[in-house]
Amino acid sequence: MNMKSERIGIDCGGTFTDFILISDDTFTVHKILSNAEDPSIAIVNGLNDLNKLDVETIAHGTTVATNTLLERKGAKTGLITTKGFEDVLKIGRQNRSSLYDLNQDKPKPLISDNNIWGIAERMDKNGNIIYELDGENLNEIIESIKSSGINSIAVSLLFSFQNSLHEDFINQKISEIDLNLYKSISSQVLPEFREYERTSTVVVNSYVGPIIDKYLGNLEGKIENSNLRIMQSSGGAISSKQARNQPVRTMLSGPAGGVVGSFWISQLAGFDHIITLDMGGTSTDVSLCPGEIQKSTQTKIDGLPISVPMIDIVTVGAGGGSIAHIDSGNSLSVGPESASSNPGPACYGVGTKPTVTDANFVLERVSSDYFLGGRMPLNKSRSAAALGVLGDQLDLNLTEISLGVLKVVNSNMERAVRKVSLERGYDPRDFTLVAFGGSGPIHSCELASELSIPRVLIPQYPGVLSALGVAIADVEKDYVQTIMLGDEKVDFDSIQKLFEPMKENGIYDLEQEGFQQSDINIQKLLDVRYHGQSFELTIECPVSEKNFKEDIKNTFNRYHFERFGYNDETQSLEVVNLRLRVVGITKEVEMKSAEPVHRMAQDSGNANIGFVNAGLLDSKVYERSKLVSGNYFQGPGLVVQMDCTVLVPPDWKAKVDGWHNLIIEQN
Repeated sequence: MNMKSERIGIDCGGTFTDFILISDDTFTVHKILSNAEDPSIAIVNGLNDLNKLDVETIAHGTTVATNTLLERKGAKTGLITTKGFEDVLKIGRQNRSSLYDLNQDKPKPLISDNNIWGIAERMDKNGNIIYELDGENLNEIIESIKSSGINSIAVSLLFSFQNSLHEDFINQKISEIDLNLYKSISSQVLPEFREYERTSTVVVNSYVGPIIDKYLGNLEGKIENSNLRIMQSSGGAISSKQARNQPVRTMLSGPAGGVVGSFWISQLAGFDHIITLDMGGTSTDVSLCPGEIQKSTQTKIDGLPISVPMIDIVTVGAGGGSIAHIDSGNSLSVGPESASSNPGPACYGVGTKPTVTDANFVLERVSSDYFLGGRMPLNKSRSAAALGVLGDQLDLNLTEISLGVLKVVNSNMERAVRKVSLERGYDPRDFTLVAFGGSGPIHSCELASELSIPRVLIPQYPGVLSALGVAIADVEKDYVQTIMLGDEKVDFDSIQKLFEPMKENGIYDLEQEGFQQSDINIQKLLDVRYHGQSFELTIECPVSEKNFKEDIKNTFNRYHFERFGYNDETQSLEVVNLRLRVVGITKEVEMKSAEPVHRMAQDSGNANIGFVNAGLLDSKVYERSKLVSGNYFQGPGLVVQMDCTVLVPPDWKAKVDGWHNLIIEQN
């Protein structure tokens, strides 16, 4: 008798914690309220609800690192850097995010000046020692650290990516004294050029490290019989152990799961050019996938550079829990402040401030009977009271203020979609909008109408799609090494030789996690730029020795033209970084397609529902659990299910495909 293969994906959001149990080819979904103080409590409670506390594999998407950084609740951190470079984090780059804003604020620093130490040592750009590290100076710094009260330390020396000898020595000395410090060493976390971005990344790692280390250690103790994996921002999973050592790789953990799940589902359905819309309780995450999931190695979170691989995601403070208010200009505004799970929207029974969820509930776009499968009653009078106070300030009735809130939040999300599409040369009309999260499917068609997106895809379980993406993600390790080679020095053999030690490390690391070599894929990448350029593009390393340099040049020039609208084929190139992505292939989830039977869907009743562009309309209500492949209906309509509701406007039509997705198209 064959044992079932089981794994669980968990996504901890600001309002809800989502679970999806994959048992062979069957799915079981579950949602409970998050616990902001200790997310592991909600995880254990949900696993107990499913009776799966000792399931074989648990994959977890977490926002703990992100929230720690955004709320500035990290560890008291120190920095050791090369003498003379103590102000590198303050100086940063000359680039300004808002060029003509004379009053813009710099990001709040993570480290105070008193906890930054410069040490006498120096390497040149090739890693040759100019000045040996001063041992006495290091002893003085260690004594100062002892009295500083810090509990985390980052070490980032100039050109340590070329020669880590001095950083290794500092690491060893601090470890010998046993100061019980959480340590982040730049040559281990990010052996890459650009001292500002490298230092910022390693400081962020140290700042969030003790909190993540404690959280995951606590969670491991509660689920000690399961193999715990953590989702990375890049869309691949890593072991809990590595996440505790390098938590900076988990900054966009949850949103990355949503993109992975969306792309997998949409490919099954036959759509590979998609825009993902993940609207949860606190924020909305948008990503564009033009036939592939796009990634970046240079990202800013709350104004702080983080140079680890991440899925290219734009986030706006527009979620179901976003609070509506009157701004200083006496105009209606929504977000970025969120009611989260505690106190939550007014309709949850505790909060008093009006939110997007309250507006949707008052307009019958959310059904109390089906919310969380009826397990959580909603209070409409509380929503009406909260919105009524806001409406009185603008002389609007309840319906008008509710529709106004939705128009504003839709506008916020529209700007995010434009940023990933039109502002980067992509036409939204060529894409399918994949909407998910607890609130995404309610707003998706109205948003698509404004952007002329012809089609919306709603997965079978949209409210837990991020958890699905986390569950199906392969295990992925990323390695980088700066080389700075002009194209005259680049040849096939030298590049392959430089890749070899990275490849050996990658295979070893995955074998330690139980993967066979037959289940390991290797992807070699190059960061390339025009000589003298200050930024680079990542391309795949050509696999053939024949025309190796020519292939690099042609590929880079094509990418450059696609991204920036121009290129210069006469310019010489420079390969600045080697990147190696080592992927451990997890067991594929097999979904079976049903044969559609073309038949009108049966409704379960009517409701007077509010639409942003049409006002209140008598609409059909459909239960998602009763829809089968081939069912179709014409809007206006509302599809209700445990994890979300789907709004179909009057000028849209919906059908259920063979994969149980709702495909909604404009007439």
